[in-house]
Amino acid sequence: MAQTEKKGGLLRKSSASKKPLKEKVVLMYDEIFTTEDPSKCNPRFWEELFLMKVNLEYLEGKLEALDGEELMKIKDNINCLFQHCIQALGEEHPIRVVNALQTLCALIRGVHQKNKSTSGFDIINMLVGFDKAELCMKNLMESLDSLLCAEGSESLKSLCLKLLLCLVTVTDNISQNTILEYVMINSIFEAILQILSSPLSRREHGYDAVVLLALLVNYRKYESVNPYIVKLSIVDDEATLNGMGLVIAQALSEYNRQYKDKEEEHQSGFFSALTNMVGSMFIADADEKISVQTNEAILLALYEAVHLNRNFITVLAQSHPEMGLMTTPTNPIPTTPVTPLGTTPPSSDVISSAELPLDADVQTSNLLITFLKYSSIVMQDTKDEHRLHSGKLCLIILTCIAEDQYANAFLHDDNMNFRVNLHRMPMRHRKKAADKNLPCRPLVCAVLDLMVEFIVTHMMKEFPMDLYVRCIQIVHKLLCYQKKCRVRLHYTWRELWSALINLLKFLMSNETVLLAKHNIFTLALMVVNLFNMFITYGDTFLPTPSSYDELYYEIIRMHQNFDNLYSMVLRLSTNAGQWKEPASKVTHALVNIRAIINHFNPKIESYAAVNHISQLSEDQVLEVVRSNYDTLTLKLQDGLDQYERYSEQHKEAAFFKELVRSISINVRKNLAFNTLSQELLLKEFSTIS
Repeated sequence: MAQTEKKGGLLRKSSASKKPLKEKVVLMYDEIFTTEDPSKCNPRFWEELFLMKVNLEYLEGKLEALDGEELMKIKDNINCLFQHCIQALGEEHPIRVVNALQTLCALIRGVHQKNKSTSGFDIINMLVGFDKAELCMKNLMESLDSLLCAEGSESLKSLCLKLLLCLVTVTDNISQNTILEYVMINSIFEAILQILSSPLSRREHGYDAVVLLALLVNYRKYESVNPYIVKLSIVDDEATLNGMGLVIAQALSEYNRQYKDKEEEHQSGFFSALTNMVGSMFIADADEKISVQTNEAILLALYEAVHLNRNFITVLAQSHPEMGLMTTPTNPIPTTPVTPLGTTPPSSDVISSAELPLDADVQTSNLLITFLKYSSIVMQDTKDEHRLHSGKLCLIILTCIAEDQYANAFLHDDNMNFRVNLHRMPMRHRKKAADKNLPCRPLVCAVLDLMVEFIVTHMMKEFPMDLYVRCIQIVHKLLCYQKKCRVRLHYTWRELWSALINLLKFLMSNETVLLAKHNIFTLALMVVNLFNMFITYGDTFLPTPSSYDELYYEIIRMHQNFDNLYSMVLRLSTNAGQWKEPASKVTHALVNIRAIINHFNPKIESYAAVNHISQLSEDQVLEVVRSNYDTLTLKLQDGLDQYERYSEQHKEAAFFKELVRSISINVRKNLAFNTLSQELLLKEFSTIS
């Protein structure tokens, strides 16, 4: 018996030479692509069309194949199809609704492809016609809102969100997408919140809902009043905010889990050998997936929540019992393959027992811990553009957290101690830290560890100056809180001091190369002022008097670096070059550090000479320091505990514009035909009454 093949809307018998047959839906599409009204000859045309399984590929391809002039000739039929799609959304039969949603996706995407060319027609006019646009779009948004809020099919809700994502990302720059004006006027904000507050809906659609919200918030955010920004900033419903936090935590946890699996795979001899046999192609794909999957989209959602809504700060510290700490579901829900920056939500079962326990003794996690662990992964490699953007966004989020009074309160809370296993970049000169030896500490210690780790591991030729500045600013803001609230944090401050001194050493060693690209004096001044903060106010927030002594010991021990820095900035500040002013600021900032060195060094040398010791031990140096504080004179420096608060619009607008553009392109790319597949939907609605 001859086999039947289906290709591009054609049915043909492989063994026959007859003209191929077209499926009925394709014939109906062809009628729409004429200048005649297809319902003239068949009054039931539109009714029948939405009973047919949509051929997305054919419909979209047909639209893309026409030039602008040809498309304008069939504009009335396109308008008619769009309007009938909207009408079909109100039908009782779910099959009609499904087909209408799918057709709308194809129409919007297909017409958008034409809009890219120089044909000059307006996408709204092409789809609905200017005269009917307001009413049609109102009806469309109301129908989508009803479907999202209804008790009905989860598959329909999924398709509604896909259509909305299609609508939002139809242009690379979402602020140029005029269709979104109607999405602003006819808000679906409450529908998105309802999805996030319901455990079932959140599990099925939370990821798409959060990404959609993050994109809508970024529509013309600097040019006009965006209702989604206003509404997001005042949400105070605990269930909704926790729901949003859970979705973000799950996406980040999925990334962390995949990274950990990959890391273990690379460490395994068997898998290493297998990798060599298979070749590098598979691993390259895996690297790409891990480096960008959910990356900027979900981070943007976290940023907008933290930046806009002060109530969301409480969510960062909430533990996540809903993720299932101890057990994995016996029947895991199948999920579609993960794609970079995709719109497929991560499977909730995957992270249930693998991600959340930080070790055998600690059975709770929270969004902040998951985010810190995620940040420690993406900030390792800033050479890749995706990771550079992600690293920058992680630091911006941490900046917002470090400025928030409530966030600081729980970061520094002695009663909220956690083991946070950050990922550390493999380096030849240090051993891998044993995870189980990690102490339980307040969460701020993990933030400081992350900053120290970044400082130590990114001193390289392609110096990420912007990230270093943000990193030092975060440390400064945390110190300002500790000074203000007199929080005596038990932290290994020596690691931070050592990292900062090594950073200064790196800046001096690479002065010529770095000055060609960066004003290194801005960063040097910030580092010196961190030391000034410790010198001036350290007695109010360092854990013990001996910690303050150790600070002086480190400055004296590493005095050569400060001496060299002073020589460098003095040289440049006395020359009439472009660096005169920034270098002179560093010169003035070094006054107290130089006073400490010049005061104690002769005392130490004298002590060594009197006691006939060629090299003093740390304890002996500390003894000299303690007995000579009284005669030390320091200058009071103003403004050390002041900082400029973060402002997105004035300083970060260009970064976010480019970031949102990148996310929009990736979301659109991953709304591929397979993600709009009807197979699951048709199983759900197998009968039509």
